[in-house]
Amino acid sequence: MAIFKQENDKLIPIKELKIDLEKNLQSITEKNLKNVFGLEFISSEFTIQNFRIDTLAYDQEGNSFVIIEYKKDRSFSVVDQGFAYLSLLLNNKDTFILEYAKKTKIDLGKIKIDWSQSRVVFLANSFTPYQQNAINFRDLPIELWKVKKFDNGTILYNQVESADGCESINKISKNKTIETVSREIKKYSVSDHFKSNWESSRSLFDLLSEKILDLDSRIVENPNPKDYIGYKMNNSNICAVHIYKTKLRLDLVRVDKEDLKDPENKVDKIPWKERRWPKLCSYEVNVEDDVDYAIFLIKQVYNKFYK
Repeated sequence: MAIFKQENDKLIPIKELKIDLEKNLQSITEKNLKNVFGLEFISSEFTIQNFRIDTLAYDQEGNSFVIIEYKKDRSFSVVDQGFAYLSLLLNNKDTFILEYAKKTKIDLGKIKIDWSQSRVVFLANSFTPYQQNAINFRDLPIELWKVKKFDNGTILYNQVESADGCESINKISKNKTIETVSREIKKYSVSDHFKSNWESSRSLFDLLSEKILDLDSRIVENPNPKDYIGYKMNNSNICAVHIYKTKLRLDLVRVDKEDLKDPENKVDKIPWKERRWPKLCSYEVNVEDDVDYAIFLIKQVYNKFYK
């Protein structure tokens, strides 16, 4: 894909530069993990047994570890290596917790890890078609990110999107490591938040989700394993949707009731003790007519923080 910068009515090509994955990219990524991935940096070149983890990070929202690897050689199996790292993590939980406690100065008794949300992220200039096809499973805790550097100082991180695969990696693989890891690690989907007889709330959710995603192409839908489906932009939630049998509950993040225009007085302020975020209020979505009002509220959060 050609990229240009505009100077008056003329388009000037922006040239791609060779990037040193093992040094420059790792250093700049680790210093900007929060901006790029929304993660907390823990350790660089973390060594355990015969493995060396390039970057060990922590996902504060998911309470889980993320292993990041930088690849310049394309001749590797993303599935085999990814699950090898995850197996290492699950078989050495105490070691990872101790490293996290040492680097963050958090008391061991206060650390709660959700091991089911562990994942591996591979960064490279490019991936082979075979590697990209290898991640087309609905429950694969592995991400591929292409990284490009350009002569105007721009660095582009672009996730390789997997196809909407419905097959489970565990059903087609006879690999013992994959089978063992898959029993403990689960990648959640939207469908995991619905029971089989929740047709009315699913119909309502599909309509609301479509309208939220239409607000901005940068908004990402993120099914959270706890109890909600988040909608993120720049690694921060705009809102979160909780699913019930016949209705939805919309949480509006980083705002209080007083911050919103609410002419129908439908928004509830969440008591401080129940808050997941510093500021939070909620609105119940019960019928299709309520979806437009929900979008009216969500747009106010979007305009305040992102537009």
